Amino acid sequence: MRHCVPVSLVWLLGLCVPLTASERPPNVLLIFADDLGYADIEPYGAKGVRTPNLARLAKEGTNFTSFYVAQAVCTASRAALMTGCYANRVGLAGALNHTSTTGLNPDETTIAEVFRQRGYRTACFGKWHLGQQPSLLPTRQGFDEFTGLPYSNDNGPLHPVVRDIPALPWFDGEQIVERDPDQSQFTRRITERAIRFLEADPEKPFFLYLPHIMPHVPIFASDRFRGKSASGLYCDVIEELDWGVGELLAALDRLNLVDNTWVIFTSDNGPFLSYGEHAGRATPLREGKLTTFEGGIRMPCLMRWPGRIPAGRICDELVSTIDLLPTVCGLLDVPLPQHPIDGKDIAAVVFGEANAVSPHDAFYCYAGNELQAVRSGRWKLHLPHEYLTVNGPPGRGGKPANWETMKPLSITESGIRGIASRHGYKVESIGLSLFDLSADPGETTNVADKHPDVVAKLLEHAEAARVELGDSLTQRVGRGIRPVGRAVEAR
Repeated sequence: MRHCVPVSLVWLLGLCVPLTASERPPNVLLIFADDLGYADIEPYGAKGVRTPNLARLAKEGTNFTSFYVAQAVCTASRAALMTGCYANRVGLAGALNHTSTTGLNPDETTIAEVFRQRGYRTACFGKWHLGQQPSLLPTRQGFDEFTGLPYSNDNGPLHPVVRDIPALPWFDGEQIVERDPDQSQFTRRITERAIRFLEADPEKPFFLYLPHIMPHVPIFASDRFRGKSASGLYCDVIEELDWGVGELLAALDRLNLVDNTWVIFTSDNGPFLSYGEHAGRATPLREGKLTTFEGGIRMPCLMRWPGRIPAGRICDELVSTIDLLPTVCGLLDVPLPQHPIDGKDIAAVVFGEANAVSPHDAFYCYAGNELQAVRSGRWKLHLPHEYLTVNGPPGRGGKPANWETMKPLSITESGIRGIASRHGYKVESIGLSLFDLSADPGETTNVADKHPDVVAKLLEHAEAARVELGDSLTQRVGRGIRPVGRAVEAR
């Protein structure tokens, strides 16, 4: 579905006469939670937590039940969202920390830069996690404004198990304006900053990206919400996030922006299960963050755009964060980036066109540079690989599982075993396994022996991925890998 008047012509007309709401290029509000589980909000079956504003969003828009991120970890997930590429294509297959001197390469085209080509105001308020030096911050990647953290909130003195991390920096633009800010105020501050941005110039189209800091551990709720959910601190945090969504929806109402604003709510990856009561749930999906099982990479996703996105619909077609950039390019009549991307234009699926289906023949599930699984249609094939699972009873009180017996830890430990050692996980392995996600979303029953033809087809897709994107499990180097960004300051 497209506007009757080409977007490029609309923009030319806009120089001369005011445009009606239906003619203007769409505003986009993208809300990106951190470590939110698939089953943590009411539209996806959450119990013991009240999320009326997200329920409203689901009622007034579409609930996507097969929405994927590219990897189940913070930096990689964000890199894919920003570029429309699998994260390993752009060299960011993992999570940066306070010691990192790399980030998203400024030569990549970000979704914010796509919007800028059409004169949008752009802002990022929250957690960036794609480079901490000034030359790698959002203001160098297409955003007019940035306020928030350069990396995760556990990369500071409040890390649950690692000590001696420097103070957590809070940025405004490219300057650190505060250290070790009150984490209980993060959701409120991000929400209020976003509303001020909306109010500053409501007549001009905007792209507002809100990568929330919560509910990544350590979790905090403000006094207004702490203890109010009756289901523990984690649910308090989720209810405060829902409040923030409600405040933003109210601001859109007040500023008469509802009819021309595409609102998207989703998360960067699944729940940090080792943290037990301080983590979410992905029920009925298997595992969570840091894995390529469905609980790690399949996210709740709600989209609303009145008159364009069908209301009250549930859509199970496979779509992904990597698809947002090319879809925006199509909506705004902006050319795709000159370098290869992996996302597809999903406008037909998002807008509910008749018989629209996912444009993905296959979706590749990477953990770091390991190709661990491939999904095609209803089928998902896990290739032999190691994975993380909770080591014993989940943690309590903000600590991960088994933290009492942990040896002295360093946040710079790398690899799957380094991650396991500092976050209360153990390493397990899975052999070649085929799952029918339509009947078995929990990936419990291996049906590979019953469908050898499906296995063979998905192995062909896996080989195509290895050629283009590489696979460290089979010692393959992809021909399509581009260099990571390196901070000018570090060089």
